[in-house]
Amino acid sequence: MPTSAGACFARKTHVHEDVDMAHVPKRYHYRCASRFAFRVRIGSIGGSIRAALILAQTHTAISLASFPMTGIEAFLEILAAAGITHLFGNPGTTELPLNAALAHDSRFRYHFGIQEVPVVAMADGYTMASGRPSVVNVHVACGLGNAMGMLYNAHCEGTPLVITAGQQDRRLRLGEPVLDGDLVSVARPWTKWSYEVQRVDDIPTAVRRAVQIALSPPTGPVFLSLPLDLQLETITSPDLSPPTLIDRRVRPAAEALRQAAKILASARRPVILAGSRVTESGGCDALAALAEQLGAPVFAEGTTSHGRLPLRSDHPLYRSVFGYWSSDIREQLAPYDVVFAVGLNLFRLYIHREPACPLPPHARVIHLDNAPHEIGKNFPLELGIWGDPHSGLVELNERLAQNMTGEQRTAAAWRVQQLTAERQSSQSQLRATIAEQQLSRPLTPLAFMNAIAAALPDNTAVVEEAITTHQNVLEKLGIIRDPAAHFAHRGWALGWGLGCALGVKLAWPDRPVLGLLGDGSALYGIQGLWSAAHHQIPVTFVIANNRQYKILKVCGDVLNLPELREPTCPGINIQQPHVDFVGLARSFGVEAERITEPDALTARLRESLVGDRPRLIEVSIAD
Repeated sequence: MPTSAGACFARKTHVHEDVDMAHVPKRYHYRCASRFAFRVRIGSIGGSIRAALILAQTHTAISLASFPMTGIEAFLEILAAAGITHLFGNPGTTELPLNAALAHDSRFRYHFGIQEVPVVAMADGYTMASGRPSVVNVHVACGLGNAMGMLYNAHCEGTPLVITAGQQDRRLRLGEPVLDGDLVSVARPWTKWSYEVQRVDDIPTAVRRAVQIALSPPTGPVFLSLPLDLQLETITSPDLSPPTLIDRRVRPAAEALRQAAKILASARRPVILAGSRVTESGGCDALAALAEQLGAPVFAEGTTSHGRLPLRSDHPLYRSVFGYWSSDIREQLAPYDVVFAVGLNLFRLYIHREPACPLPPHARVIHLDNAPHEIGKNFPLELGIWGDPHSGLVELNERLAQNMTGEQRTAAAWRVQQLTAERQSSQSQLRATIAEQQLSRPLTPLAFMNAIAAALPDNTAVVEEAITTHQNVLEKLGIIRDPAAHFAHRGWALGWGLGCALGVKLAWPDRPVLGLLGDGSALYGIQGLWSAAHHQIPVTFVIANNRQYKILKVCGDVLNLPELREPTCPGINIQQPHVDFVGLARSFGVEAERITEPDALTARLRESLVGDRPRLIEVSIAD
């Protein structure tokens, strides 16, 4: 039998065979029951209903294209054809047809959350870790409103997320019914495509297009609004073809790469600024090879948009992140004559500081990226290169290997030695500072992070949303050995970390996952603990509780607002009452405890990371 979708729909001949109804989703049983003794028309439909409908004995499948089906059933068939297996949701009335259709469909796992912030963050984390799109379904109007902060994060990350919401029945819309709203306009600013389906026959095409747009570089979230009446309306002879996905590795122009190699080879002190799109293109090893050839330090994207790591943090040329503020960045980059930027936003600044341009005026800047909007967006470049970061880095390495002179190679090797010695010295200084703080109580941020570093297995995935506490210590100590296993903010809508950690664990069930959260951040998405307990997702959450929004005090220092440091300043401190995270976690069904000593934190965290259930640890942190 043919296995490709194209072949299957070109085929007009069907045969009749007995089938085992255990292989057929229960929602189709009533359609089969009218056939002679469950004898149904058989035809190959390839990937459109995947292995759940394949008959092990005959290698044939029910041809759903010959059955009428509802709009929501057609929606699920296209998702299955695309290989999408994980759905996340918090339903309301306009989403109920989806939940009903999923009740007996074993092809999908539905992850239930009790508020949209953790639900969308879970889908975001799953999609980033797995590299495959997922679907998150939220409620009409208010549900989409609750989801918008996390959708903003996905937009800043470029996560290929398909977010859907039910829309009110079109027969009611003119009367302005309960929860009516222009969902498309709400979602449009933070999606690549936002659309409301108007005909049931268009549902398969709309879903295919949504998946294809989300996965086309630069990747990003999309939104579909599905009116309730269309979800329940019958569609006849649906086209269940799977989405067509393009090859995303678009090679950069050869002449531009030749120019880049020439400039980089002649640099006296090159530096590399690399972002999350390097990691997501699979370019980390090629980046490491380029840094070693050039003898160039590698800085990750600034803390304001840190995301994934572009390089193993124990690599001797890795330098963690560049600064928050324009003046700090310019000072960091001042020693370098050539800046090679790849796969990052250049720059995503936070608070205005002079000088307005963070790039030193003498620096020659090259930018390689698959997000064309980011190339030369804010500052002039000597050379902009549009294309896949991985492909571009591989070819740059080849050109440098062919064209660097012996003198240039010797200079690069000397730079590698110097940079390695500098890294070792900075690590020694950091460890000495940590040792000086070991007896302080409550724990200082450095002592807290050192205790965590001592507990982490090499393959741990770290989701970080402790914005002022983490201080990039895990990177500076070289703890993160898999660049793809680090997840941090690129959007800064708070509440993301807890749900994201759950999604990462769903994608990587065999790896330990740590959710490192600040108290303020955690409170935005704390309802995700219920999902952790409900689905028994074994993530360990560590809450760094400093009882304040400390980032606001840091920003106050920059803005010359000393009043923010005063205890009576409103809106800054999370006290009176004190939030009991241990009690809160237990109320959601998650085991929890409070720890004050660094050795106890290390021991308990080490034990929890290899456990089989979610756990929360609260640690009081010094101001």
